[in-house]
Amino acid sequence: MPRSSATAPPPLGELLRRYENPGEPLSCEPVTQGLLNRGYRLATTRGAYFLKQHVDAPTADRATIVRQHRATQRLQSLGVPVAPPVQDTAGDTVAVIGGRCYALHPWVDGRHRGGAQLTTAESRRLGALLGRVHTALERVMEADPHECEHLSADPDETFALIDELLELARSHRPRDTFDTLAEHRLLERRILLERHADRRPPPGTAGGWVHGDFHPLNLLYQGAEPAAIVDWDRLGVQPRAEEAVRAAAIFFVRPAGELELPKVRAYARAYRRAAGADGPELAAAVHRVWWERLNDFWILRWRYQLHDRRADPQFPAVSALAVWWTREYEAVCEAFTG
Repeated sequence: MPRSSATAPPPLGELLRRYENPGEPLSCEPVTQGLLNRGYRLATTRGAYFLKQHVDAPTADRATIVRQHRATQRLQSLGVPVAPPVQDTAGDTVAVIGGRCYALHPWVDGRHRGGAQLTTAESRRLGALLGRVHTALERVMEADPHECEHLSADPDETFALIDELLELARSHRPRDTFDTLAEHRLLERRILLERHADRRPPPGTAGGWVHGDFHPLNLLYQGAEPAAIVDWDRLGVQPRAEEAVRAAAIFFVRPAGELELPKVRAYARAYRRAAGADGPELAAAVHRVWWERLNDFWILRWRYQLHDRRADPQFPAVSALAVWWTREYEAVCEAFTG
């Protein structure tokens, strides 16, 4: 995951002239949350907007953005809580200015809520919402004619990466508590991988269109109700049950790296019912996502290879979860399938 490059302030005058009666700009404040693209709260004399500047290279081309926009427009027509972009006077939703792509969305007043803030009933509604998203995407998106396999992580490649990251963590100066924890987790993970290398899952087959990045920072609540699912940059075709498992592993992870299994159970039952997914599908997804977590070091790669520390606060819980999940594998699988 590459770091977003620094960019100049958005060209508000040229941008707003494309829209019908958007008002005069009053303020344009950066939105601090989010790791890949750049967002602003744009206030004008006619209201507030979310201005998105697409800078993440894999998804920043106009055609990809237009596909995302059309998907959200169609999802809104089915009653899914989304915030489709505003169309300009030509009917376009993407403004290309200076070689960069911008999109103007209505501003949604809301807040992000992690799993610790959700009741069991709200966790159930969250699972039902994601299942509804997956079934709605099946209705509004064209079938992908290219059936492809998703290979699982190769442990030999992971061992090489661990060695590289260990060297970087040990030589990092000035050394701090993060570097000490990183070294501990890398050594610990190497032992776990050696012990479980024979459990590498077979290739997975893409099962359907998914949001691609469903987590608390991409879901806005108004009170207890979801108001808008945002940031559809990773919209794509993947094994859909894996998105359900990944989302739960983010929403319901505790600071110590454990999952709140009662909430996971309620969430997963509602998801299976809404998406029409069965137990074996979820069990296979649990295994693949567990293996993915066991082999994944994206936060350390950001810190040591890209010199980007924005994700550092996530590392203690994320790294502990892989260890806990391995130890409690059967209990986690039962929570998703029982």
